[in-house]
Amino acid sequence: MAACADGELELNAEENCHGRSTDKPRKHDSGAADLEKVTDYAEEKEISASNLESAMSVIGDKRTLEQSAKQEREKELAKVTIKKEDVELIMTEMEISRSTAERSLREHLGNVVEALVSLTE
Repeated sequence: MAACADGELELNAEENCHGRSTDKPRKHDSGAADLEKVTDYAEEKEISASNLESAMSVIGDKRTLEQSAKQEREKELAKVTIKKEDVELIMTEMEISRSTAERSLREHLGNVVEALVSLTE
């Protein structure tokens, strides 16, 4: 038993000098309740063959569109004329491969300054 600041003896070990409970928070008690909350919202759905086929076709269509857009972009970039000296300059200054230097120049329509700035960012 311990003495309180006002001289009274503390009779109950769970109460402090001001009559408040000193229960420590229990760290692991809330875990089970939280887990139940999570599992209450999870619903298992059965995937049917038709749903799977439609999902796969949507994914396939999206990939096809992305690939065609990428091919179009590559065709547009191939049309841009670049100077060999500019490619060499970027390769030596940035210490990058020829293909990366050419790509950067083509993306910036042959502008060396813009290509260099984009490579440093």
